[in-house]
Amino acid sequence: MKYNTLIIIFFINNLFFLANISFLLTFEAMNWDNIIGQDALKKQLQESVKNNRIGQALLFVGQEGYGILPLILAFCREIISMENPESAIKIDSLNHIDMHFSFPTYKIDKKNISSSFINIFREQVLSNPYFLSRKIITFLAWTNTLEDWTNTLKSKNKQLIISTDEIENIIPKLRLKSYEGGHKILIIWNADRMNDDTANKFLKTLEEPPEKTLIILTANSLDNFLPTITSRTQIIEVKNIDDEAIKNQLEKQNIDENTIQNLIFQAQGNWNNVLKILSSQNIENKFEEHFIKWVRYAFNAKTKPQYLKEILLWADDTSSWNRETQKHFLNYASEIFRLALLENYTAQSLVYKKLKINNFKWDSFSKFINGINIQNILEEISEANNHITRNGNAKIIWTDLGIKLTRFLHKKT
Repeated sequence: MKYNTLIIIFFINNLFFLANISFLLTFEAMNWDNIIGQDALKKQLQESVKNNRIGQALLFVGQEGYGILPLILAFCREIISMENPESAIKIDSLNHIDMHFSFPTYKIDKKNISSSFINIFREQVLSNPYFLSRKIITFLAWTNTLEDWTNTLKSKNKQLIISTDEIENIIPKLRLKSYEGGHKILIIWNADRMNDDTANKFLKTLEEPPEKTLIILTANSLDNFLPTITSRTQIIEVKNIDDEAIKNQLEKQNIDENTIQNLIFQAQGNWNNVLKILSSQNIENKFEEHFIKWVRYAFNAKTKPQYLKEILLWADDTSSWNRETQKHFLNYASEIFRLALLENYTAQSLVYKKLKINNFKWDSFSKFINGINIQNILEEISEANNHITRNGNAKIIWTDLGIKLTRFLHKKT
């Protein structure tokens, strides 16, 4: 089947173009040929099916934009094709009766279960299995896929998790016999969103899955997993897409060489980054404008106390964003501070972005980011990220970070 073509407006060489990017989002089936790059891993997974060395619990680790879901779905299709070829086509519509999905959600009618959102999830994946939101034009470049999902659900400040409700709902389904006579498959997307209670409740099923049951977990990293979970899975590392594969995909649309090289440099092997960088310069400007306000207020607050009020207002505004967007702004800010450091140390070839809107003086700003203060700045941003992840008071977190930047920018020793 063919996925819907997504039309986006993107900005290249100071001109707006209306572009059909069906090459980015169109897949005729969940098969290996439609996966960008990852040739070695594709071969490894194909061999495991061919030699009947599938395992019972797999943990795919890597960024969604590296192709985790396309790889998993092609892998599942290969397994089902070996067992019941006629039913394999149902994988393409994500409607195979023996394939189940669990993913982060919020509570509806006192229950927090994936089945309440399964139609939205299917639509999202079928729009693009690399999991960029179908509403790409409304999002910021560099957002992660969990933020895409948060925005799709319009969950605002609700924390999305995989709850004990979900485990209680899904386990009985795995105990049933396979309807199609082959494997039953459970895919838990962003499995690191299980809290400790959920992980412990799921542990026994992970240790002793029902007969002919394959459990596949995904996560961006192993950092938030209990050791008891990771020790009971076969970990499959999904690395970033090689530059040549991204280049080949982009060349199909006659994008000029300079733009391709710039996209490859910024995307860092993540296909979702390619899509988002192309999506809209205006959207990216939102973070840029917000960052510039922060820096200007923080710089002036040392000698002009009235700017402290501006920092408080800035912090209040930032705390009103949903938590995933707040966390992503912190990642964006970290990257800009690193680029400023490179600029200051004359590593021009590595500075792929310079802030210029609203008459911002990038060269002057970069002179204040140095080896003395960069560590403090990045540590405080990381600490703020941790507090936001743990549902800390966002207004206090941003106020504290906003004021601390004043001290760091003027730090001499």
